[in-house]
Amino acid sequence: MAWTGQYSGEEPVRVNKWLAQSGVCSRREAEGLIAGGLVQIDGEVVTDAGRKILPGQTLVLSDDATRRLDSAMTVLLNKPMGYVSGQPEPGKIPAARLLTATAQLGDGPLPSSRDSLPPVGRLDEDSRGLLILSTDGVVAKAVIGPDADLPKTYQVWVRGTLTDSKIARLRFGLSLDGRALKRAEVEQLGPLCLRFVLREGRNRQIRRMCEMLDLRVMDLWRTHIGPLSLEDLPEGRWRHLTPAERTALISGAGR
Repeated sequence: MAWTGQYSGEEPVRVNKWLAQSGVCSRREAEGLIAGGLVQIDGEVVTDAGRKILPGQTLVLSDDATRRLDSAMTVLLNKPMGYVSGQPEPGKIPAARLLTATAQLGDGPLPSSRDSLPPVGRLDEDSRGLLILSTDGVVAKAVIGPDADLPKTYQVWVRGTLTDSKIARLRFGLSLDGRALKRAEVEQLGPLCLRFVLREGRNRQIRRMCEMLDLRVMDLWRTHIGPLSLEDLPEGRWRHLTPAERTALISGAGR
């Protein structure tokens, strides 16, 4: 079914930007649809990737365009330790291999090729918890785009001596690779258990932060990405992202 939208802004805006801001598709996906002749404005086929839509004009995506976008897939996986989120080195097992029919929770199609469903962000081999895999460009931008600001929540068990001064430094004041880290939310949940909420994703960030303060991470469990949580998703199982969750994820990124 074709998608129709009327532009209500006050100033002209590029078609690909407006579609991305509306959560319809990513800018790159919009450019692909334009190149395929699948976009019309007030009945005229758009052929220029730089075309702007004017206030009051109506844009229509053809049936082929919406079918192409609807084929995009996003799943949530509760990744166990021992699986890598990205491209594996020899001898390593990618987390996408867990996307089997027997491990699925709920309804929805299986990925046509598990290895072609890329992770959105990373979760190290020795970490566990919530991992998003998606071919949806809008979802990817919301989670790991340059302007993404979604909080990601972790429970972390450490070995070492926890003090108020160390927790204060974990919250703010540390640098990695010559760049200051954004302020983090860090709360002590137990004698050696911490809750981290981060708004950035530097390489092995929590582990490296803790090492700088003589704390060794023994277990790292990601429980939330923005409004998404593991809830009742058992370890090693996966399910499809719902339309409501997609909307919440994109809206959260916008805030």
